[in-house]
Amino acid sequence: MPEATGWQPLVRSRAWEQVVDRVEEKILSGDLRIGDRLPPERDLASMLGVSRAAVREALRVLEAHGVLHRPRVGTGRDSGSVIAGTPTTGLSRLLRVHVALSNFDLDEITEARVALERASASLAASQATESDLARMRELLDRMDDETLPLDRFNDLDTDFHMALAEAADNRLVTALTTAIRGAIRHTLLHAFEQLADADAVLNALRRQHRSLYEAIAQGDADRAADEVDRHIRGFHRIASHTLNRSMPRTPPAC
Repeated sequence: MPEATGWQPLVRSRAWEQVVDRVEEKILSGDLRIGDRLPPERDLASMLGVSRAAVREALRVLEAHGVLHRPRVGTGRDSGSVIAGTPTTGLSRLLRVHVALSNFDLDEITEARVALERASASLAASQATESDLARMRELLDRMDDETLPLDRFNDLDTDFHMALAEAADNRLVTALTTAIRGAIRHTLLHAFEQLADADAVLNALRRQHRSLYEAIAQGDADRAADEVDRHIRGFHRIASHTLNRSMPRTPPAC
């Protein structure tokens, strides 16, 4: 458990915010790393000169951001929250809310996804392992089932793009790609449900996924980047027309 040194009392009306700031400062300085345990709530409140309620609120915020894992039971020296490395959890939560509030417009979402997934596809073409390729093939095979309900197809589609990001072997690109994809999951599902000719669109998506996979499997980075670019922009054109009729303020992407 980190030493009490450096946990000076705080003076602020909204003390929980400064508790968050203090923990973040210690992470940025290297004093706290993944796996380190914070002092128990009672001790941390005493060190910082704030109430346990302020500490508890700060820990809830940090957990929502994917910074902490909080034990559900237990007391004593092993009861403190543990520093975690789950950025996708926090990123997905924040992006999902902001997308729902339309703080990002359609073009911003699409261009961000194109940039990230072009990078993912290009990296995957040179970095993907046989295990990565096998995972993508499995997902493609499952998506070929024409009896799949739309929500299940959407989930498998999401899993495929996440597998692609993971195959890129770049943790930051993977975290950002996964967060954006997770944040727009419900938007995509709504777009699928509103399609006038869902079967034709799903078959086109299956072909595009296969072409993308083949480029990655063959190690063709330029082609892989171009394939995912066309894939995202192509579905974007279809979904934007569909969603503008039913949800004009919700930005779609593929």
